[in-house]
Amino acid sequence: MGGSPSIGSLFAQRVIIGVGEMAASNNVQVVLSTYALGSCVGVIAYDPIVKAAGILHLMLPESSISPDKVQKQPAMFADTGLPAFMRTIMGLRGEKSRLCIFVAGGASVLGGNDPFRIGERNLTATLKYFAKEGISVDSFATGGSINRTLHFEVNTGTVTLKTPSENTRFVLSQSARAALVAPSLAR
Repeated sequence: MGGSPSIGSLFAQRVIIGVGEMAASNNVQVVLSTYALGSCVGVIAYDPIVKAAGILHLMLPESSISPDKVQKQPAMFADTGLPAFMRTIMGLRGEKSRLCIFVAGGASVLGGNDPFRIGERNLTATLKYFAKEGISVDSFATGGSINRTLHFEVNTGTVTLKTPSENTRFVLSQSARAALVAPSLAR
């Protein structure tokens, strides 16, 4: 029965991460998903040994623009969301040295006419954070002018990246070091 679903897929739970939110899990039945990454940046962190994973969907690079908002929603900003996200992954027994990181988004959704360059600034803040922490980013799908949707299977480490023109599936691993779309902003 080639078209039959697996037992695991019958009981899989989908956790949806909205804009300015994060979620993490070490439950192998969980699929983490975030939708419509335009100028926002989505980060997947995964420790394949303990199967601890999470997605952060950050919206803006700096929390200083809205101190009251950061108290309610720290994941909205790169400077507060990334540290909180990494603490959450470590709280699930993830180890920094084993993490596989995937970064997506940071697009210029206004087709290059964005005077605020939010996508570029989000991506720059994200990459600077990981460089400062000594964490390698294993895969990218960044920039351009398209939106992206991410699904991540905790059990297998499989990322499904959806764009308006294609769907790509790959296993997130440190050995892959894949650049789906190289980040032109990595300095």
